[in-house]
Amino acid sequence: MSSIAFIGLGNMGAPMANNLIKAGHSLAVYDLVPGAVNSLADAGARPATSATDAVKGAEVVITMLPASKHVEALYLDSDLLSAIDPAALIIECSTIAPDSSRKVAMVAQTRGLAMIDAPVSGGTGGAAAGTLTFIVGGEAADFARAQPILQNMGKNIFHAGPAGAGQVAKICNNMLLGILMAGTSEALALGVANGLDPKVLSDIIAKSSGRNWATELYNPWPGVMENAPASKGYAGGFGVDLMLKDLGLAAEAALSTRSSTPLGELARNMYSLHSGQGHGKLDFSSIVNLYVHKPS
Repeated sequence: MSSIAFIGLGNMGAPMANNLIKAGHSLAVYDLVPGAVNSLADAGARPATSATDAVKGAEVVITMLPASKHVEALYLDSDLLSAIDPAALIIECSTIAPDSSRKVAMVAQTRGLAMIDAPVSGGTGGAAAGTLTFIVGGEAADFARAQPILQNMGKNIFHAGPAGAGQVAKICNNMLLGILMAGTSEALALGVANGLDPKVLSDIIAKSSGRNWATELYNPWPGVMENAPASKGYAGGFGVDLMLKDLGLAAEAALSTRSSTPLGELARNMYSLHSGQGHGKLDFSSIVNLYVHKPS
């Protein structure tokens, strides 16, 4: 078992850290929200007073933060890298810009530290169940070192390529997810407006050529799936603003390589509109409400 520092205990980080505790690892945890730290302390982790305190003696350092600016501030604008044992492995699980990921990895490398980017897919349900998909960028030897740890939190683990490759693959996946959720919502709203039962229509789509993850596992229509955020007032899950962030990262990547992503841009505009209407904290499947006819 390993001594692990886990920094960032939000909707994804907390259940990931909890699964590492269940697997028998020794964890030191830190978050800006004291309640999140206390909750993991109750589960057996050591509550750290700072990120620097958390990494003391750690063989593995895992971070799960909201955006590029938070990751860069933690690793580049503080003394954290100096506090990490040179023999430790850094696993950066946040979804951030590939260029930002490469920048941080390069600085870590100049300090003699091994670092991989390992963004995840699978949502809060996958984080709690330990069935996440990890998409890793970095050296093959560091990927091999990370696998036993990642296997305690995930089911599918991929090595996408060198530093930053995990982030590229993740934003491609999430761009497609945003497009699929918007398209699924549009189709269901059209069917309901024309008299169809959303559950029946979802069952039909799930066995037809329009089948996709949104209809089968994360249906956006309330009442179709009992455990989906749509049936819980769109609470929890993966927020609209987080999807908007990821679609923005995809747009940045497209600009940097002169790639054409018209559907990704359309989805980004739709989520931006939805967020602007005050729904940024709701689950991203709430995008269906843009399509629902509201009687005047």
